[in-house]
This record gives sequence, structure tokens and C-alpha cells, in this order.
Amino acid sequence: MRKKLKIGVIGAGGRGRLAQLAHKPDQGVELVAGVDIRQDILKDFKEKFPESFVSTNYRELLEIKEIDAVFITTPDFLHEEHALAAIESGKAIYLEKPMAITIDGCDKILKKAKEKNVKIYVGHNMRHFLTITMMKHLIDSGIIGEVKAGWCRHFVAYGGDAYFKDWHAERSKSTGLLLQKAAHDIDVLHWLCGGYSKRVVALGGLTLYDRIKDRHSFQKRGDASFRIENWPPLTQKQLNPVIDVEDLSMMLMELDNGVFCSYQQCHYTPDAWRNYTIIGTHGRIENFGDVPGDAAIKVWHRRCGYNPYGDIQHYVPPATGSHGGADPSIVDEFIKFVRDDAPVRISPVEARNSVAAGYMATISLRNGGEPKDIPAVSQEIIDYYKRFLVKN
Repeated sequence: MRKKLKIGVIGAGGRGRLAQLAHKPDQGVELVAGVDIRQDILKDFKEKFPESFVSTNYRELLEIKEIDAVFITTPDFLHEEHALAAIESGKAIYLEKPMAITIDGCDKILKKAKEKNVKIYVGHNMRHFLTITMMKHLIDSGIIGEVKAGWCRHFVAYGGDAYFKDWHAERSKSTGLLLQKAAHDIDVLHWLCGGYSKRVVALGGLTLYDRIKDRHSFQKRGDASFRIENWPPLTQKQLNPVIDVEDLSMMLMELDNGVFCSYQQCHYTPDAWRNYTIIGTHGRIENFGDVPGDAAIKVWHRRCGYNPYGDIQHYVPPATGSHGGADPSIVDEFIKFVRDDAPVRISPVEARNSVAAGYMATISLRNGGEPKDIPAVSQEIIDYYKRFLVKN
């Protein structure tokens, strides 16, 4: 008989609702505890899970011996503190991306989890996003030959709503959006291209949102919800009182396998989507749209002039569940990892590598585009976490 799994969530609001997907009592998995600093969120949590334990103090949850695993979905600047405390308590961890907001923070988590032999899983849900998994399968099939270059353009139409009205706008709480927001895309480029950034360079700046003088007070909570009427960008109101992160950034990456990549991010585009192009020795692959059911992946493998259709088109079918079906998939993988020792698609080292690239690119950007090398992870740490990965 399979062991019943009891889980808790630290940061029960917002992204913390992801943990609710794990609650399947008929399958032996129960969400039994929730922590948040907001009483309204705890009230809603208690109404949905009447038998649960709730608290504003995360350490009280970690003291409950019957809890086997925790979701940590608090703001980024708290990830390191909460993860280290959860590791110390011996509980398996689902840690929302980014792993931490510094390389040092990530490395402390990696070291402590290894020392305590605690399972840690980082929530890079784009590795479960159907558009990306289809591209990965096609690239691995050899259809474009040996990968040589990867490009990503990220159009963030909701940037003024989601990232410049709350803590995301402050360097002290996020490092910058080239880490916070780009951690997903850097990891996808690493994954699709089969390597990790060893050197980066970046340029960018705060080019628009600093011009908006309508700000909420330090005491008020910013409204980060997306509203279609908040357009054009300079008409935004009630921005965070502190804004010192960039709203436009561009980075170049040299990977350890000889592949070169680029990433561009803009937080005031009218449209919202990610566009990836991967180029190999026998062709290239590119997505048009990224939402399952409304996206296509095109492949070019013959020499030609302008051909907007590609030589092969793959339409991405619809998927059920939040984030294009990625959220249910990633939660299911985490539960199987904790309970059944099932392999996973991403190791904490890979999650650390995406943070490291974004962190050093941010340092480069703020130093006039000075190239920066990425500090390496020890081979001992790499080997330890590699054993949990799905074998290709």
C-alpha cells in the first residue's frame, strides 16, 4: 500500500494556489496546512480545506512532523530563507522559480539539501509547457541537425501590471527582471540547446516606467492584476513607490557546449508571447504563438527565399489546466518524485544555472555591458543531483 502524503504550502495566495492541484485524497495526497501573512488568504484556504492548519508563521508549519512535503511559493526574496528552513526540518520541497535571487543563495540551498539528503524540486513549469516540449522532441529527433544557436524574444504586455506595481520593481527583492522574469526563458534556451551559460553580456535600462509619477504609498499593496484597459503603457497608475529594475533588457550567452544564444525582454509591448528560434546545421525551428491550441511550430530544412510557412508545420493541440496544462503536469511530477522516487525533468543544478546566467547578465547590464563569467558548480554537486533526472 502506497504511503499517504501530507503536504503544506508556505505562501498560500497567488502562485501558492498551485499546491491545491496536489490535493487528491482519493489518491492518498492531502493538502493539510497553509501559511500566509494575509488573513483573507488564510480565511479562503480554511474554507476550502476545513480540517487544515493555518498560520501566519511558516515555522509553525515546519514543526508539524506529519507533513511530508511543502510548496514554497512566497515572493522570490524569501525563497532562500524558507527553503533552508524547510530543508532543516527534513521535508521535501517544491520551490517556485527562481530558486533564489542570488547565485550564493542557490548554492547554499544545493549544499544544504545534499547534506540533509532532502528532496528539492524547482518549479520551472515551462519544461512541461506543450509548445516547449514539442520543440524539444523535434530538436532531439535531429530534424535541424546539430544545434548551434538559440534566440528568444519575450513580449511582456502585462509588465506594467505584474512587475512594476509591487516588490518585483525593487532590486533588493528581485535582483532584476533579467533574473526574475527571464529565469524561465534562460532555462528553456539551456534545455533546448543542451548546455549552460558560461559567459554572458547584457545591455538594457529603465526606459519607460520611471517616467510615470503616479505611485501608491509604501503602506499600500500594489494591484498587480492584468487589466486590458491599462494602455498605452504611460497611462499606468499606482506604480510601486520604488522602481529601480530595468523594463528593457537584452543578453547574449555563450554556452559550455559552444552554442550561442540571445534573449530579449520588453515590458511594454502590446502583445504577450514568447518566440523561440533554434538554428542547427540542417535547419531551424521556430514557434508562432506559445499557448497550446493557438500556436504552431514551423521547421525550415531546405534552402529558400522568404517562406513564412516553413517546410513542416506542427500545430500545438489544446491542453487542459492552468499555464497551458503545465501546472497540473509539474505538480504531478513533484508528487511522484517525493512518493515514488520517480525521475524529474529538471534538477536544482539546472535551476541554479538559469539564476546564475540571469544574475551575472544583470551585473553586466549595470556595468556597461561588461562580459561576465558564470561561477561553476562543483562536480560533486552536479553528480549528486544528476541521479534524479530523466535519462534521455
